[in-house]
Amino acid sequence: MPIRSLLERGGFTPEMTQALANAFEKAWHEFKSSGHPLADASCEAATRALLAKRIIETARTGEQRTDRLAKDGISYLAQLN
Repeated sequence: MPIRSLLERGGFTPEMTQALANAFEKAWHEFKSSGHPLADASCEAATRALLAKRIIETARTGEQRTDRLAKDGISYLAQLN
């Protein structure tokens, strides 16, 4: 999972690390089921990395709620072309 390797360098508590991982999984599941071209298998690795980075960046601004982190990540990916 790309978010775990990024979180190892992030300095988050174990509880927050788990919340971020949960947000990532929730966001990816929803985004993948949307049928967006970036969720296609050929783009999956890069898209998952972008999603992980976005969730971590958003958490660093102070957001801690899993649902909000996931929603922000999905919105971010949906805007990419």
